[in-house]
Amino acid sequence: MIQLKWTLSQLQKYRNKEFLIDETVSMVDIKKDDPTIRDVSPILIKGRGDISSTKITFHLTIEGYLVLPCSRTLVDVNLPIHVETTETFLLFGSDFETDEEVHRVNGEVIDLFPVIREILLLEIPMQVFCDDVTVSGDEVALQSGKGWEVISELNQQDKIDPRLADLAKFFDNNKSSDS
Repeated sequence: MIQLKWTLSQLQKYRNKEFLIDETVSMVDIKKDDPTIRDVSPILIKGRGDISSTKITFHLTIEGYLVLPCSRTLVDVNLPIHVETTETFLLFGSDFETDEEVHRVNGEVIDLFPVIREILLLEIPMQVFCDDVTVSGDEVALQSGKGWEVISELNQQDKIDPRLADLAKFFDNNKSSDS
């Protein structure tokens, strides 16, 4: 597994130079953090790092997909992930402003892996729905239950509620008496 971890001395070599990131990482450990995640594709991380003497800023694009259960049918749903983010790591606490979201560097190592893990977890919606009621010809969505059933617009018939049938007869009688 590729680590997105660098020491400060490694990164300082790229000060005023181009520091490009183009890595594919395995994030299967994220399934331990959220049990609803059934699978994780390899996550592609592209971007660049801007390195100065006081901070390091990463401009990243994170792409991949998560496999989550459909909230209705529990069928696997591929949730595409595409996130563009800017993450700033402060080397010293003096430049810290309360309105900025920054990460403080503890020790001599910057590790992007926990940051990317957090971003992926925040991308998971409360509910995910599959597009089709059928998967490879088999119906997977519940089609009926106690006192209810799913009616498609193609199969829907105009039925008169039996409780209102007498009311329909009343209107039919009015039309015939008006003539």
